[in-house]
Order: sequence, then C-alpha cells, then structure tokens
Amino acid sequence: MTKPELVELIRRKKSFLCVGLDTDPDKLPEVLKDDPDAVFEFNKAIIESTLPFAVSYKLNIAFYEAMGIEGWDILKRTIELIPPREALIIADAKRGDIGNTAARYGKAFFETLNCDAITVNPYMGEDSITPFLEYEGKWSIVLGLTSNVGAKDIELLKLEDGRYVFEAAMTATANLGSSEQIMFVVGATQTEYFERIRKAAPDHFLLIPGVGAQGGQLTDLKGLMTPETGIIVNSSRQIIYASSGEDFAEASAHEAEKLQIQMSEMMV
Repeated sequence: MTKPELVELIRRKKSFLCVGLDTDPDKLPEVLKDDPDAVFEFNKAIIESTLPFAVSYKLNIAFYEAMGIEGWDILKRTIELIPPREALIIADAKRGDIGNTAARYGKAFFETLNCDAITVNPYMGEDSITPFLEYEGKWSIVLGLTSNVGAKDIELLKLEDGRYVFEAAMTATANLGSSEQIMFVVGATQTEYFERIRKAAPDHFLLIPGVGAQGGQLTDLKGLMTPETGIIVNSSRQIIYASSGEDFAEASAHEAEKLQIQMSEMMV
C-alpha cells in the first residue's frame, strides 16, 4: 500500500485506527474455548466486526511464533482474511539484523506472508534497514521513541550535541529513504517529546501505540497530525478484549467505533 493509497483510505473511513491482534489463547472468550481453531476464529470475528472503523491491523508476531507451526498457519490465514487496500497489514516483528538476514526477513514478511509493513529495530544501523526499503509499496516502521519503562536506558540518553539517542536514530533512518516508505513508532505517553519527534520526522507517518489500556489519551496526539493525517493509532486490548462473553465481536466493534468517531472529529 502506497502513501497516497493510505491517505485516501484514512480520509474515506474518517479513521486512523489500527487494531492490534495480540491474540492470547489464554484470554479467548469462553464461547471459543472448545473450538480447535479458536485463535483464528477469534481473529476472524474481530476483523469482520472492526473493519468498517479500522485502516490497519497489527499482528504481534511473538504471539503467533509462540504457538509453533500452528501459529504461523494462523498468522498466514489471518492475513489472508484482510481485504486488499481496505487495511494496512503490519507485522509487528521488530526485526533488526545484518543485511543478509534482514533481506530474508523482508522476503518472509513481504513476499511469503504479503504484509504491507514490518516494524524494525534501527540500532544495528543502515544495513539492518535498507533491505526492507527495496520493496516498492511496502513500509518499514522503525522504532522511534517507545513508551516502555526501558526507553530511558537507551532512547532517552542525551548526546553531546544536546539531542537524545532516539532523535539521532530517527534522523539517520529518515535519511535512508523517504516518507513514502518509512514510518516511526512513537509511544502515546511520550507527550513531552512530541515537538522533537516531529522535528526529526516532519512528514513521516507515525504508528502510535499506548492509547487506552496503557494510559495514552487520543486527544493528546492532535499536535502530531499533519495535513495527510500523519498518524496511525494502535489499540489492542481495549478493543479485542472488550468483552469475554458471546458478544465479544460486537463489543469490539463498539469500542472501535467509539475511537473512530473521536478520530473523525480530530480530522476536521
């Protein structure tokens, strides 16, 4: 999915919502407990109920890898459920390795699984990112400033020139490609650094986790928006675990619609 296609999708749906499919077999609704294909059926119900309100789905690869070969099969079938050009498919894998290995990761997620985007760790530098940029119409979503406690250990270290490590990493990464193929991950709770983030990446889309269950507020993100919207906001637990009853899909749709309505108001 190209940047113009993504922008058009956001404007058409009046939404910049990404639904995180961090599907935990231990948290499935009781109604699915005896289903031999429970994780897939859960994903299917969530996608079908939230697709009118979402422009993206982010699959946390660790949750599927933990299930072994069966998990990879569920991952592939889940991706195939998502209609082309109706949602950006993100493999949340946070890969980051030397060039030859990165190229194999690119082939796995962009060719074999046909994902639109992959999250990438930039701290091995240029040769760990550029193999992903060779794919036209695909996105590398690079860690910028995350919202986890450990962000202070590396990302928020100060350099001699006054910048933080995350700023140097974002600037260096942005110079490897364009805003047509690179996004950055920015935690919703890192509000005090938003100005620095936009200075480092003024035209890039930002993938923003941390709204909802993690404490981030949607309205705080208005200052990060650009004329092209410029942000995709991920919500996982608040949506997919909105109910543990038989109405889990309807409850998920309700939560997604609530966020979509707020987003449409922010886009005015």
